[in-house]
Amino acid sequence: MTWIRSATPLSAVTAGLLALVIGVTSSAALVFAAARAAGATDAELASWMLALFVGMGVTCIGLSLRYRAPIVTAWSTPGAALLATGLTGVSMREAIGAFVISAALITLAGVTGWFARVMNRVPVPLAAALLGGVLVQFGIGLFTQMQHSFALVVAMFATYLVCRRLLARYAVLAALAAGVLVAALTHTLHLTGVQLALAKPVFTVPAFSVPVAFGVALPLFVVTMASQNLPGVAVLRNDGYDRVPVSPLIGWTGATNLVLAPFGAFGLNLAAITAAICTGPQAHPDPRRRYLAGVWAGIFYLAIGLLGATVGSLLTALPTALVLGIAGIGLLGTISSSLTSALLTDRWREAAVVTFLATASGLKLLGIGSAFWGLIAGLLTAVATGAIPLRKAKPAEEPAAAT
Repeated sequence: MTWIRSATPLSAVTAGLLALVIGVTSSAALVFAAARAAGATDAELASWMLALFVGMGVTCIGLSLRYRAPIVTAWSTPGAALLATGLTGVSMREAIGAFVISAALITLAGVTGWFARVMNRVPVPLAAALLGGVLVQFGIGLFTQMQHSFALVVAMFATYLVCRRLLARYAVLAALAAGVLVAALTHTLHLTGVQLALAKPVFTVPAFSVPVAFGVALPLFVVTMASQNLPGVAVLRNDGYDRVPVSPLIGWTGATNLVLAPFGAFGLNLAAITAAICTGPQAHPDPRRRYLAGVWAGIFYLAIGLLGATVGSLLTALPTALVLGIAGIGLLGTISSSLTSALLTDRWREAAVVTFLATASGLKLLGIGSAFWGLIAGLLTAVATGAIPLRKAKPAEEPAAAT
C-alpha cells in the first residue's frame, strides 16, 4: 500500500488530469476541423484521435520515467490550425504523406542534435519571457471570463484563494470541483449529450507529392518546432529541469509520430501550456517527484484515447468559462516564476520585456506563431541594448615581464 500512495500523490494526479482536460478542450476542435478538411470519415477521425492520444500517452509515460522529470507531450495546436485550412482539396493519402514527412524531419532534428544546439544558445531570461508570453493569455482569461460567467469563475477563484491559504496543495483541485458544481447547478454542464464509443485504428497508405510536401509538410514541421517544441523546452528549463537532454525528447516524439502518422497522428511535440501545469509546485512540492504528474497525464491520455470517438461530445459538455478559468488558476504559479526569471537581471530586462510582449501579442507571420517571433524580437533587442555583444571581448593583455 505504501508504494501505491507514493505513486499516486493527489496533487500529481490532479495535475495530470488538468493537463488532459485543458489540452483536449482547448484545441480538439481544431483537430476535428483539420480531419474534416482532408475529407476524413467518422472512423478516420476517431482513428486520428486514437493515434494522437496513444502517442501522447506513450511518450509522456516513457519519457517521464526515463528522465525522472515531468515530460508532457501534446499534439501540435498551431499545426492543427494550419491543417484546417491547408488540407482543403488534399486527399487523405496525401495528407498522411505530409504527416510522415513532417515527423521524419522532427526525428532528424532530434537525432542530429541541431535543435538542442539552438536551444543552448537561448538566454534564460528570454526563454522565461517567452514562456510568460505564451501563458499570460490564460491568466488573463481567468478574469475576462468573469464578464460572461461571473458566478462560475468567481466561485472557482474564491475557492482557490481560500484553499491556497489553508490547503495549498489541493487548491487547484478544489477550484475545479467548485467549477463543476456551479456548472451543474446553473445547467451549463451538458453531460447528457456524451456518447461512449471505442475508437479503432484505420491505416492509410501515404502518398507523396511535391506540392503537398512544400505546402503542408514543411510548414507543419516549422510551426511544430518553432511554436511548440521551443516553448516546451522553455517550460522545462524555467522550472529547473535544465539537465534533461533536449535531443532525445525531440527524437522520441518525432519517431513516435512517424510510426503513428499513417493512423492520423499529424504532429506530436513537447507541450508548453499543459506541461507548465505538471512542472510547477502545484504538481508536487518536491521537484524530484513531479515526474509522476507527467506519468499520470500519459495514463489519462491512453484512457481517453480508447474513447477517441467521444471527445467531440465531451467538448460541448464543459462550459468554456470552466476550462479557461481552471487553466488560468492552474498556471498562476508558473506565470509568476517565469516573469521573475525574465526580469531578474538588469542586463536582459528590456530584451525580456520585448520577448514577452511580442509573444503575448499573438503575432503570426508566414504561418509561424508568436513564440518564434517573440524570441527573434528579443534577441534583436538584446543585440541593440548590448546584452549580446556584437564582438567578443578581447582578453586582457598580460603585464610585461619585469626586466
